[in-house]
Amino acid sequence: MLLARIAGTATSTTKHPSLQGWRLVVAQPLLADGQSPDGDPQLAIDRLGAARGDRVMLTSDGRATREMVGSKTTPVRWSVMGIVDAE
Repeated sequence: MLLARIAGTATSTTKHPSLQGWRLVVAQPLLADGQSPDGDPQLAIDRLGAARGDRVMLTSDGRATREMVGSKTTPVRWSVMGIVDAE
């Protein structure tokens, strides 16, 4: 799991068939303080509707993500598993 802040969305003209219909977001990982950036932004799929600026929990659990998209060959690594309610 990783705490991140949604920086925006991504649009793709060509993508893997398993990603058709999925919302892609750009998520900036955060340090333990919950504010400072930690590394490069990551591309993730989002089924929860996180908005720009929301803090979210990301998971890189490949098995859960493959089950979520219904494909054993999906190239996606990160997915939004929760939106943080309070600061």
